[in-house]
Amino acid sequence: MSAPPDSPTVAADPPHRRRVVVRGVVQGVGFRPYVYGLATELALVGHVTNTSEGVIAEVEGSAWAVARFCDRLALQAPPLARVESVDHQELPAAGGEAFTILASRVGGPARTLGSPDTATCADCLAELADPADRRHRHPFVNCTHCGPRFTIVTGVPYDRANTTMAGFPMCPDCAREYGDPADRRFHAQPVACPACGPRLRLIVPGAESTAGTDPVTEARALLARGAILAVKGIGGYHLACDATDDDAVALLRHRKARGNKPFAVMARSVGDIEHLVRLGPEERGLLEGPVRPVVLLRRHPDPSYGAPRPAEAVAPGSPDLGVMLPYTPVHHLLLGLPGDPGGPRLLVMTSGNISGEPIVTDDVDALERLAPLADAWLTHDRPIQVPCDDSVVRVCDGQPLVVRRSRGYTPLPVPLPLPVRPALAVGGDLKNAFCLGEGRQAWLSAHIGDMDDLETQRAFEGAVQQLESITGVRPKSLACDRHPGYRSAGWAERNAAGRAVVRVQHHHAHIAAAMAEHGLDGTRPVIGVAFDGTGHGDDGAVWGGEFLLADYDGFRRFAHLAYVPLPGGDTAVRRPYRMALAQLRASCLTWSGDLACTAACPPGELRLLERQLDRDLNCVPTSSMGRLFDAVSSLAGVCQLAGYEAQAAVELEAAALRAPADDTVAYPFELRGDDPVRADPAPLFTAIVADLRAGAGPALVAARFHRAVTALVHRLCVRARERHGLDTVALTGGVFANTLLSSACSAALRQDGFTVLRHHLVPPGDGGLALGQLMVAARLLARTTTDD
Repeated sequence: MSAPPDSPTVAADPPHRRRVVVRGVVQGVGFRPYVYGLATELALVGHVTNTSEGVIAEVEGSAWAVARFCDRLALQAPPLARVESVDHQELPAAGGEAFTILASRVGGPARTLGSPDTATCADCLAELADPADRRHRHPFVNCTHCGPRFTIVTGVPYDRANTTMAGFPMCPDCAREYGDPADRRFHAQPVACPACGPRLRLIVPGAESTAGTDPVTEARALLARGAILAVKGIGGYHLACDATDDDAVALLRHRKARGNKPFAVMARSVGDIEHLVRLGPEERGLLEGPVRPVVLLRRHPDPSYGAPRPAEAVAPGSPDLGVMLPYTPVHHLLLGLPGDPGGPRLLVMTSGNISGEPIVTDDVDALERLAPLADAWLTHDRPIQVPCDDSVVRVCDGQPLVVRRSRGYTPLPVPLPLPVRPALAVGGDLKNAFCLGEGRQAWLSAHIGDMDDLETQRAFEGAVQQLESITGVRPKSLACDRHPGYRSAGWAERNAAGRAVVRVQHHHAHIAAAMAEHGLDGTRPVIGVAFDGTGHGDDGAVWGGEFLLADYDGFRRFAHLAYVPLPGGDTAVRRPYRMALAQLRASCLTWSGDLACTAACPPGELRLLERQLDRDLNCVPTSSMGRLFDAVSSLAGVCQLAGYEAQAAVELEAAALRAPADDTVAYPFELRGDDPVRADPAPLFTAIVADLRAGAGPALVAARFHRAVTALVHRLCVRARERHGLDTVALTGGVFANTLLSSACSAALRQDGFTVLRHHLVPPGDGGLALGQLMVAARLLARTTTDD
């Protein structure tokens, strides 16, 4: 065994042997080939293998070479690897002739971290487009650095036998690459080629067989003719159509019963959308990086009229356009490789489901459930083990703001500031994502959806079982929301099986999630500003405009928006004019016919609403900031009927962006009482009505309202600092997905010396709720155990 050329000369250096255990994202990312190359370079003998615990290597050689190996192991790891820990153990020398890769060892609890699905790498794209390559136009080209991971895993350790590729035996050529340590496909579990891999096929009901034709070529032709395609992807089916075809987009919107909720589009390259949106280096990095989420990009106020341009019905009323770039070979083929005939350059790519249901993953299910929506199916025979929607991200003040954390991020864990015992936090009922925690790690699930639907509840249960199996977490307790009617909380109670179930107040969980994400240990409370649409309050009201002094142990309600009736519950959410009329009444303002909200309410409903408010029938009080946005949106004439969650608020933000830059007026709130302080918007509504009657347009009203909320946040945080000496503010809740508001609040607070916490790793809305539930419940159970 000869020493490497740069090693020091040491006389009669006896061999040293060391066992090294590497934990983290180290399977499916080329870590064993990397270890093999590093050991070989340093002239070490031994072996490396995958186990349920992580990657385990034994290396033997000179003391210098062994030490050098350990020093470089984590520092020079492959780009997709994420090393969480490296443990060493000295062993007796055993000798050997070479360094080898051993078969994976099965057994024991899972402790390694799974890898997310990753966009097709540049090397694989080059092969896809190269007529001389054996994988030319192969729809499933991948390697160690890219391709499906999380969505094909059926068990651990991560080997082909524990993936949905187990049913595709490798051909001799692929097997040779798979076994060659010098090849970038060495132990790439999804490796395949046209001779041995999955097959694409196009199903067109009622059409003659297209045997012998290229399914992608036929699919592109269908898209160009205005068809809607169900396209099987990595984590589920998409519904796709030509985004520049007004009729096709309108038809898809109608079939999916989507209302005016914006669609995302997939572009072939950044060059196809940069004339439409504002694109900074952060946005470009997200679009072109390995995750490839949907990136919400602010539209140009006056976009150039270059091609391609999406149809107006793609994102009506939204200030943003959701854009992603291709992340699978099928996507690249659908949008066309260099030299391909012309075809659509922008595609609508929306989740393959009926609105409200989970994304479809099963092929038989797709043919049945998507039949009313799709004209044809571009599918394949590689099963999807784990449903996984596209992630959604936007950039706020140069930092990522994750709106939906799913494909490309799951199952990477979030580090925790404090250790927790094994637990499951089930999240909320809207935008559900649950969370498993143990030690100093929390694993958030992929986006599940709204728990109203029975299929979503089944998907939730399956996802819990799957994530427990690959993380090895066996929950000893459960955490859920305090809402008595939440289906997620009901599931936790039904499945407790004797385990403790801790109910956590909704907005306390939001604030705790922000604290955990920023590594706060909870020894000092923060001023938590939690703004959202709905959350069950401890007094039975619907909270949502909250200022809480909080740590993981508990909270004190320092201030909130003044209560106003929520007439008709969810009906008021769908009809923002009801909230506007309720606010006008609470502000002692008449329902004059010249106001947009009064005009929008049918006369019969107006009379019923008046009686409803008089008698306080089905009028639960609410302090929701989301509902305040709805009311102002309606009063300003922006949005009277909400076809999707937060539509009125989204369109109000869009209106505010059109306001004159030289206007600095902010509407007033009146602060009443103490412990808690009540922020009364009556003066705000009086000022808005006066502005409207003076001829102010929606843009001016919207901008002044945003400044009013910013001033309220600053004013109440200053008061909390003066009274309680706190100077850290957490901005959380779904309302803070509004980047205009988030940026303004953060700037005002930071300018006044506050430390501001905003979400970057988990969503500010209910998709991040489970992380906070986990931390609050863990703290409660730890105190209870200590007290006992």
